[in-house]
Amino acid sequence: MMQDSLDLTTLIFLGLAVFVIWKLRSVLGQKTGSERPPFNPLARREEPPAAPRDGDNVVRLPGAGPERAAAAPVATAVPRNWKGVVEPNSPAARGLDLILQQEPNFDPRAFTDGAKVAYETIVIAFAKGDRKTLKTLLSREVADGFERAIQGRERAGQTVETTFVSIDRAEIVGVDVRNRVAQVTVRYLSKLITATRGPQGQVVDGSPEKVVDVTDVWTFARTLGSRDPNWQLVATEAGH
Repeated sequence: MMQDSLDLTTLIFLGLAVFVIWKLRSVLGQKTGSERPPFNPLARREEPPAAPRDGDNVVRLPGAGPERAAAAPVATAVPRNWKGVVEPNSPAARGLDLILQQEPNFDPRAFTDGAKVAYETIVIAFAKGDRKTLKTLLSREVADGFERAIQGRERAGQTVETTFVSIDRAEIVGVDVRNRVAQVTVRYLSKLITATRGPQGQVVDGSPEKVVDVTDVWTFARTLGSRDPNWQLVATEAGH
């Protein structure tokens, strides 16, 4: 009788255990859609995608990358104060409004920072006769003028040494938008050391030691909405 009772009790507990296991599997085995995939220590971890860079509000330089900025949708122009950038309600301010109408991500402060880099890059490239760098940053007309000056130096056996001491100021002084082509004019105040040497190394112009104050007014242009993000130098003049 004890053996029969033990067997019956064992069977009851076994039945209960099977029932509990079945219920647990019916609940824990269901997928809810929030499970993480199994961890694979050998799998390459993907880096989060980088935030897109705005390619329309700076003067691009060589080596900036092959990416191109997509054309921005046309937006309604909203007049802005532009205090600290250009004179409020000036023609330059209205020109910036027109640029933003076609390219809302345009940032004139970032443009000015890029224009500083472009200014120093172009001046140094011109002094060295670096035609490859100049070609990417100049319009055809300006490039032709620079090329004539470089060839003249080469024929005379002259070399130019230029060192930037500082760019004290770069400010937007004019903005013009016509037929989707924007032109932004920047006035630079800088300090340079520059000297031109002749075939024998003698100084024929400037000084290798004297710091001089230089004012230049340069104009950069770009077709708004274009997939080409580059601004090019289209005009230069000595400022005052």
